[in-house]
Amino acid sequence: MKTSRLLAGLALATAIVSIAPATAQAATAQPQTGPAATGTTASQGAGPWGTYYAPGRRAKTKGSLTVSGEDHAVIPAAETGRISGKVYDLTRGPSCGWAVFRLTYRTPDGKNLPFKHRSIVDCSYGTPKSFTFTQHDLYQVELKVCSEAKASKPSLNCLYAGTWKVLYISK
Repeated sequence: MKTSRLLAGLALATAIVSIAPATAQAATAQPQTGPAATGTTASQGAGPWGTYYAPGRRAKTKGSLTVSGEDHAVIPAAETGRISGKVYDLTRGPSCGWAVFRLTYRTPDGKNLPFKHRSIVDCSYGTPKSFTFTQHDLYQVELKVCSEAKASKPSLNCLYAGTWKVLYISK
């Protein structure tokens, strides 16, 4: 019985997340800077982003985003997106700081927009972890910052609770 309730709750959370508008990030109490906060469109705002905090300010991240070769085909996408930055663990305990990126990209046939997650974790209080990665045929970049135990991947709570911060969307 508990398993069926858990699965029903997870299905409901997934449905809510999939229909929540990207503009829901404006309702968060976290300070925001970068393209989404300054009122410019994200496609024009390639540059610095952040600082974004995990709930309770237990972790933070900031960095920059550079896109090149925007293609305005049927589904617009940037040829290459380069995301770099730092993740900070702000706890002295067993928790770690997580920066989780949801990267939506255009498929080679140009007809679909699947996404994948890219996670960076820092468990060393006082020493931020730097990261840099690229994504080809980039349509959208979203970010979520969490503070939780070290693991091979972020928890379902980290992925599905709260809202994603939109860092870039191709137009």
